[in-house]
Amino acid sequence: MEPIRKIKGKVIPLDRPNIDTDAILPKEFLTRIERTGFGQFLFYYWRFNEDGTINNQFIFNKVEYKNATVLLTRKNFGCGSSREHAPWSLKDYGIKVIIAESFADIFYNNCFKNGLLPITLKQEQIDYLFEQASNRTDFNLYVDLEECIITDNNSFTTSFDIEDFRKKMLMEGIDDIGLSLNYSDHISKFEEGHTVHYFIP
Repeated sequence: MEPIRKIKGKVIPLDRPNIDTDAILPKEFLTRIERTGFGQFLFYYWRFNEDGTINNQFIFNKVEYKNATVLLTRKNFGCGSSREHAPWSLKDYGIKVIIAESFADIFYNNCFKNGLLPITLKQEQIDYLFEQASNRTDFNLYVDLEECIITDNNSFTTSFDIEDFRKKMLMEGIDDIGLSLNYSDHISKFEEGHTVHYFIP
């Protein structure tokens, strides 16, 4: 995974609460086994009309939010089924940070496993960010994971909480498998010293 340390990014404001994983990535696109290629299906039935044409009213299709890397949304983001494909699609689309009032637990955990930084802020802070992102085309956020601080290009500054272990994983760009591989020498020594004998009667 790509390490996350300091991110400067345009903010895309998706002002809806309780967005579930089926809206993030509809179930008919779960047939792929790779982690890549899902970005094209992100919010598919919101980004596209029934005839396949682009829905120009949906926020993700507005030119002023093109190449945004920070997703701003409301409470209980990522609720519904526990599909890990949802964070895959967000990351593949180009999102690196998600800021919300709250997250569904499983989705929140899956973000860390897939190189996404989910940040929880208070409602009044979220309201301010929505106002800025919705009315200023030059609005950017600066996220410093090492210091756990968010600032904007105006006068906003706030800190956020993140568990030390998860912070370390994101900053080093490693997932659970990568963490295990850091101990490959220890694992090999353990396996060498613990021969398994099978008895077949």
